[in-house]
Amino acid sequence: MNVLDLARPAEEVAPELLGAVLTHATPEGTVSITVTETEAYAGTADPASHAYRGRTPRNAVMFGPAGQLYVYRSHGLHWCANVVTGTDGVASAVLIRAGRVVEGEELARKRRGAKVETPRLARGPGNFCQALGITSEHNGAALLTGASVVLSQGEPVPGALIRVGPRVGVSRAHDWQHRFHLAGDPTVSAYRLSPRAKPAGGA
Repeated sequence: MNVLDLARPAEEVAPELLGAVLTHATPEGTVSITVTETEAYAGTADPASHAYRGRTPRNAVMFGPAGQLYVYRSHGLHWCANVVTGTDGVASAVLIRAGRVVEGEELARKRRGAKVETPRLARGPGNFCQALGITSEHNGAALLTGASVVLSQGEPVPGALIRVGPRVGVSRAHDWQHRFHLAGDPTVSAYRLSPRAKPAGGA
């Protein structure tokens, strides 16, 4: 994949972000994580998207341009990072759900905890951000031209290694096949169906 080509629908970009590398350079050091799991969210056309009901101050970054980082707080506990995709003015983003630390493991472990097993350092969207040191201050960061948070192309992932399935933990449109991950990779998070799950378009 040409990682610069993010101006496409989220469901097209999401599987191609597998193998891409997100790097965050800080005064503490640099951490780089190879992406192993993603989820696509299609904006106002997607009942599970933050932008489903339109533009707000919270979700404004989702409306573009492509290549920005959309960061939000999940359940008041964890930061989650999304790569903004699609056409400028039309909300679209890919949630980064998990990854494998390939640089700065010592710093990632310091942020996550000394007893955390290596495959779990960036497993799950909240843990991914914690290991990388991503917070609300990085909302809107330019991933392709920025200095501290950078998205780059990694090793190509063979299509045979990519698995597709329903999204994790969302209550609406949970059955959409918009989750992509590397088969058998120990860093990928477990699938969990939300107890409040409803079919697409459900009330």
